[in-house]
Amino acid sequence: MAEKRKPGFQKGTSGNPAGKPKGARHATTLAIEALLDGEAETITRKAIEAAKEGDAQAIRLCLDRICPPKRERSVSFEMPKLETGADAMAVISAIAYALADGDLTPGEAATSASVIGHFTKAAESVELEARVQRLEAAIAANEKKGG
Repeated sequence: MAEKRKPGFQKGTSGNPAGKPKGARHATTLAIEALLDGEAETITRKAIEAAKEGDAQAIRLCLDRICPPKRERSVSFEMPKLETGADAMAVISAIAYALADGDLTPGEAATSASVIGHFTKAAESVELEARVQRLEAAIAANEKKGG
């Protein structure tokens, strides 16, 4: 059966190729902000008063604004020196041991290993660029000799 398409639209072509403009905000957000305009201080004061009276939700709301919960924690473990791609194996090994010892969670170990992977790729790119430059210099020198 043939595919039905809406007239005027080509398959795979966006109706808005430029996309949503930067800084554009949803109409609902704008409406809520208009309703709250000028009332923020009153509402905040009420939330603080409710928290002082022991309202658990108000307490949580106020504390979340004062000191928001951390999404991630800093990771600290013994890590060997990481200066070259060759050092990456020792660092990955340290991450594995820290995971096994319970010093890192599986997610922290995965994130740390990912950083090491990015470092290794960057180190490989630098080394490859240096090798290419040496080869090009050797070829140019050989051509000058007439060979």
